[in-house]
Amino acid sequence: MLKVEHVSKKLDTFKLQDISLELPKGYIMGLIGPNGAGKTTLFYLILGLYKPEEGKIEINGNDIVKHEVAAKNDMGYVLAEELFCQDATLMENADMYGKYYKGYDKELFLHYCERFHLKKDQKLKKHSKGEKLKFQFAFALSHKPKLLLLDEPTSNFDPEFQEDFIKIITEFVSDGEHSVVLATHLTWELDRIADYVTFLNHGKMVFSKDRQSLEDSFRLVCGENYKINLLPEERVIYKEKGTYSTKALVKHSRRMKYDEELEVSIPTLEDMMYFMVKGRGTC
Repeated sequence: MLKVEHVSKKLDTFKLQDISLELPKGYIMGLIGPNGAGKTTLFYLILGLYKPEEGKIEINGNDIVKHEVAAKNDMGYVLAEELFCQDATLMENADMYGKYYKGYDKELFLHYCERFHLKKDQKLKKHSKGEKLKFQFAFALSHKPKLLLLDEPTSNFDPEFQEDFIKIITEFVSDGEHSVVLATHLTWELDRIADYVTFLNHGKMVFSKDRQSLEDSFRLVCGENYKINLLPEERVIYKEKGTYSTKALVKHSRRMKYDEELEVSIPTLEDMMYFMVKGRGTC
């Protein structure tokens, strides 16, 4: 569904460097990383809002530069930046931009407006941040994309809608023909639903793996400081000494043996991001 090959882009002092990833049909990819890591820049490249200086991007087999119309028809998005007309109503916006998508369904848009409790005849600028994001989500779903790109939407949703949002995107991919890329700092969501995870830091890709490979690759180890210090140095990504114990994120292999007094667990995505950023984004 999504293929990114050796893509680079320089913006002022920031550079996204040599990014490669692949997301098959029917799966959800979580895109994680600290602020300024390059998540939004990557989204803008995938959407065709920026042109890559190197590399190429394909959506459902269509090159985003060479076959822009076909590629964009297969994409829906929710972005933090407001690209719609603030002085138009939700309905006017949907009709205005819907004509650019061959799959746009006005009745489907109205269905989601009702489901999300949106005022379709009220100007966009009169809506809250969360409501504006719900509008983008409703519009994206209404033109029946193959790929959804969602940039940090859930932090502005109330808890009840967060659950509905998760339900909708899991249903969206359930037929095996649709995919989702969800960028978020709320990694607990991705622990629940992500099939693949891509981690960016300082414009570079730390990893892009399926969840099983990710769980096989790392361990969070906790115990007495001197026992943590006995772990092979080349395996330790970062360790942090606490008042009573020390924690370390380590590169794991099936052959690795741990002291039986150490507590060893599969790290959450939040653990991975925290320790890898502390360890200067290496793994």
